[in-house]
Amino acid sequence: MLSILNALIPVFLIIMLGMFLKRQDVFSQSAWIGFENLCYFVLFPVLLIKTLAVAQLASVDVVRYAAVVLFAILTMSALLMVSFPLLKKALSITEAEFTSLFQGATRWHGFIALSIVGLLLGEEGITYMAITMAVIIPPLNIINVSVLARYGEGAADWQSVLRKLAQNPFIIACAIGALLNLSGTGLPQPAYAVLDILGGGALGLGLLTVGAGLHLGQIMNRRSLVAFGALLRLLGMPALMFLGAWLFGVDGVARVVAITAAAVPTAVASFVLARQMGGDAPLMANLITAQVALAAFTLPMWIWLAG
Repeated sequence: MLSILNALIPVFLIIMLGMFLKRQDVFSQSAWIGFENLCYFVLFPVLLIKTLAVAQLASVDVVRYAAVVLFAILTMSALLMVSFPLLKKALSITEAEFTSLFQGATRWHGFIALSIVGLLLGEEGITYMAITMAVIIPPLNIINVSVLARYGEGAADWQSVLRKLAQNPFIIACAIGALLNLSGTGLPQPAYAVLDILGGGALGLGLLTVGAGLHLGQIMNRRSLVAFGALLRLLGMPALMFLGAWLFGVDGVARVVAITAAAVPTAVASFVLARQMGGDAPLMANLITAQVALAAFTLPMWIWLAG
């Protein structure tokens, strides 16, 4: 447990530093947006390409591992869809609120997950996390966009939605990295060095942008829904991933990475998607902030149980 805490403490300290820098107006709002875009469109995709292109995939049971992560997200998605009528009656939630609860439970924060496994497990952990992204980013985006199109306020432009999915930088990066690996091309040393230098800046800057986006004063707004959403994401999703790892016989580093991916907070991009497609964006912002704050307590427990 001590080694886990030693790996997680720097992650949350950097997040807190980002929050402090944002409150002190060291950088303008437009600068923070630029940092986030740099991470999303350049640094993290570069890290994924570099990792997947040279990963020893032959030593990884990709099929069983993929089955575990798909089991967890598909099961959670199905349970939420089936239980929506009950939630609507018991909690009086609107359809727009449901879309935010759905995103908050199923989507995950890749910046935090990559940072944790990089610090805790090194290259092997990043390899499994890159595989995790390659496996679940496409279906997660398709599922959540479909839910928003069905229950969000306002009509969805499906051509625009499909175009955004095809342009998702994480999906593109995973495809490029996997193609380089499976084709045997790999990366020549100069290209690897360039990507390694660029990718090295992803984790720290990504965590700073997470902290800059937090609004702790809003956690108590609509606290019952926020608490329920945090329960689904931080306890329900890792429990399903744990069950999937047991069912498919996955353990060791692979299980730790899968459960870490399930136990991190929801994605910051969920707020943007909620705002664009008629979801409840204010509720989504509260869910993101509450989950990041509470994950400081739940993440160590899940990683310890997984390992």
